[in-house]
Amino acid sequence: MQKFKVAHIREQGQDIIMVLVNRNFSIKSEDEQNEICIWLQGCATLAGLAGTVVPVWDNGGRLSFRAPQRWHPFFKSISLSFVAANINKTLSCSE
Repeated sequence: MQKFKVAHIREQGQDIIMVLVNRNFSIKSEDEQNEICIWLQGCATLAGLAGTVVPVWDNGGRLSFRAPQRWHPFFKSISLSFVAANINKTLSCSE
């Protein structure tokens, strides 16, 4: 079972499930990232979390993310500190 820290927030009427993933997420292929996103979304749904999963990670002290294009302005405006301050859940996922 893998556990992830989650910041489950509501921003501009949207439920967002920011899942803190390992920085090696960034070196995975697009297909691998898609599979991980689908898996995390399924875990979040099973845990009763409403919203869209957005993987976020520390990229050398800066926030990196994989989010729908329409949310990029919001994610570019926040920091790792914002994510850390909003962590309010732990997501447990079966492998």
